Amino acid sequence: MISPVIGGLQKTTNYKVVLPFYIYASLGFLSGTILLLFSTDAVGAHYFNPHTLAVTHTMALAWGTMIIYGASHQLLPVLVEGKLDSDLLAYLTFGFSAVGIPVLVFGFYVFDMGLPAQTGAVLINIGVVFYVLNVWASSFKSDQRNVHAWFVIAAALWLLVTTFFGLLLVCNFSLPVFDRNSVEFLSVHAHLGIIGWFVFMVIGVGSRLIPMFLISKYTNDKVLWLIFALMNLALISFSGLYLCDFPVGLFYIPIACGLVAVFLFGRHCYLAYRVRIRKSVDQQVKTSLISVAQMLLPILALVIALFFLPGDKFPQAALVYGFCIFFGWITAIILGMTFKTMPFIVWNRVYHNKAHQAKTPAPKELFNERIYKGMLYSYLAGFIIFIAGIISLNPVVLKTGALALVLAAVLYVYNVLIIATHKSK
Repeated sequence: MISPVIGGLQKTTNYKVVLPFYIYASLGFLSGTILLLFSTDAVGAHYFNPHTLAVTHTMALAWGTMIIYGASHQLLPVLVEGKLDSDLLAYLTFGFSAVGIPVLVFGFYVFDMGLPAQTGAVLINIGVVFYVLNVWASSFKSDQRNVHAWFVIAAALWLLVTTFFGLLLVCNFSLPVFDRNSVEFLSVHAHLGIIGWFVFMVIGVGSRLIPMFLISKYTNDKVLWLIFALMNLALISFSGLYLCDFPVGLFYIPIACGLVAVFLFGRHCYLAYRVRIRKSVDQQVKTSLISVAQMLLPILALVIALFFLPGDKFPQAALVYGFCIFFGWITAIILGMTFKTMPFIVWNRVYHNKAHQAKTPAPKELFNERIYKGMLYSYLAGFIIFIAGIISLNPVVLKTGALALVLAAVLYVYNVLIIATHKSK
């Protein structure tokens, strides 16, 4: 029931479009963990420092965004029941993003907000424009746009808002774009990306993929539309309250909207799990389900930081918040879904014309299950230990957690390359 859906995708989405994003993202994950390992000294300092900016944007762009680009180019035809509008636009998205991301990260790392950071930001925005055009054209050339497709459309538009605002913030260091320091706008920029891009995409695609991989017939579009409205309300109200410098108490409104939306999404996944046809759930789907629960951790950290901690502890709480997002639920759901989607892409490329001629391996046999489990255990250990390091400000604990995350990234890259280089047997 799963493979025909994914297999049908490959008739409209060339594997050459999708695989480069997966491979690049795997190297982005490795780069992000290595940067984290060599930047543990920044923990305890203000979150606005060169190394923290470099790590954050590596994880957000090279890891999270590039993998989502690949997955959405693969899945969009299913959501709109049509074709990807342009392979060329997808290649251009990859090319400009692949060059712009390391240039931007380098600019942050050496804190040169002039030519390096501005050039990287411009290239990334050009890549985003090509992506938005492709999503928009693919969606509106089809008569079928379900709620999942609207999540992807909205996510693409919010991504463009995020990256363009980020470009303005970078330019604001050299030119008087705003009447205030760029640092004062970082929270809005971060949440435009976190909620508008990542959360929208994860909920929109996850609410379709998780039931599909569980072989569950559960669906509830009314609830998904309510989540869609709540997330938009949370993002818009948070940005407006922050920019207009409203009292802290009013921030309960967007936080409450976000909490309700996350709860409803978690309930959606639970109900799909409860009525699943496939009773045995593989480790990849379990990892993705765990990531749904992890969505509550950054919200909890935000509430504690805003309402319960003294001001001098806010930077430390902000690091926990950001770490739970980029190394927590975003990374967890990617680790799970990579090894559910990528094997089908490669299987379809290698065995599509041979499936009826002879026995072929199952898609799950295209990667090493033992390496996957080792990656998962290393990741969970590194995630927990590093959070303990942030709280305790213990350099040994921080290095230990970062090393475990590097090991997880190495194992992830190795398994991705095993899939990508698979040959017919």
